[in-house]
Amino acid sequence: MKTATETTTAPVKAAPKPRGRPLSFDRDAALEQAMHVFWERGYEAASISDLTHAMGITPPSLYTAFGDKAHLFMEAIERYNQGPGGFGRRALQEESTARGAVERLLNEAADELTQDCHPLGCMMVCSVAAEHIQTALAKRRALGVATMQARIQRGIDEGELPAGTDAGALANFYATIYQGMSMQARDGATRDSLRASVEMAMRSWPAAPRRR
Repeated sequence: MKTATETTTAPVKAAPKPRGRPLSFDRDAALEQAMHVFWERGYEAASISDLTHAMGITPPSLYTAFGDKAHLFMEAIERYNQGPGGFGRRALQEESTARGAVERLLNEAADELTQDCHPLGCMMVCSVAAEHIQTALAKRRALGVATMQARIQRGIDEGELPAGTDAGALANFYATIYQGMSMQARDGATRDSLRASVEMAMRSWPAAPRRR
């Protein structure tokens, strides 16, 4: 969820659609396995051999179906955002208050980041990658911060928070909390310890304005 920085590096383009004979494997299942490899090892450390072994395919099949490693990674990121990483988007959309949305996002993060059924931490935060991949990830994280900021601003507009509240600063603060939680989860922090951090962080939420 970091702020994106502008660079002159061209964005990763969509992989070309495979032509010729139909694929001889389940592309969706292979992508799921690739997501877990990238999530566990990061972009740079995940080799083509690691990926193809987990996906149950050959290198030529990987290139035919996904284009190359960079395109495969970005597809895996999208799958993560729509699957295990989608809790934040849902919290911001579904909760009736800005505070409830942010608190739910962080508490569900404490649960999700420490699940033992998949790699620990957040795939969007923990992946070490080349500059052009990092730029693409930074833009996606910035979009997450902007979405949180918009939800907080709505709370300000609706009178839930004081009129002078800086929505951008508050969103950046809680995005930083989230990123720290992700790194702590990678280091072995428990769900309970992360939830305790959430409780502490929510004490910084601006008090509701007094009703006249």
